[in-house]
Amino acid sequence: MLQSFLLALVGVVAAQASPGPNMFAVIGAALGNGRRAALLVVAGIASGTVVWAALAALGLGAIFAAVPALLTALKFIGGAYLCYMGFRGLRAVLRGTEAALRAETRTLSDSAAWRRGFFVVMTNPKALLMWMALATFLFGTGLTPGQVLLFGPVVALSATLIYGFYGVMFSTGLASRGYAHFWRWIEAAFGTAFSALGLTLLISGLRDLRP
Repeated sequence: MLQSFLLALVGVVAAQASPGPNMFAVIGAALGNGRRAALLVVAGIASGTVVWAALAALGLGAIFAAVPALLTALKFIGGAYLCYMGFRGLRAVLRGTEAALRAETRTLSDSAAWRRGFFVVMTNPKALLMWMALATFLFGTGLTPGQVLLFGPVVALSATLIYGFYGVMFSTGLASRGYAHFWRWIEAAFGTAFSALGLTLLISGLRDLRP
């Protein structure tokens, strides 16, 4: 289980560190409302990851138990999706297309900041696809639904640390300039990690098809 968690966590950490809706929600709150609001957005994101983990583990676990062949099919679908996400990350590095960082213009209450983080992660269709791919990877390595469910708090912890770092740094007003120098390295790590996970899923699916 530990090895499966570590492999999946590499891709998750790279995705969390890479530009996306979650990151920009945290950074926008930090730039416009300060550190407290940013960290409450982070708390909302972390809460949402636990919900996604529960939905993926319990829902997909029951489906895979009823239709084992579906796991093989989703290995190809999830593997292709992860490879595509990895390709997009590497392409962004080559093209130099960094997304703009914008401050949140509205004043956020504590509850509004938490809700902002929670709903950003829960309404992002990429989060659904990513969790389906990750759950497929974890189930494909032989883990049970309960073990996959335990991956949720692990992802929530990494989200808290990574997005919390962004929230603290960007609330100082100095990090946006420094980030401009390093975002390509972050995006390259994301692209490489997701491509590796995707290829692992595709190879596993091919092995399942062997007689």
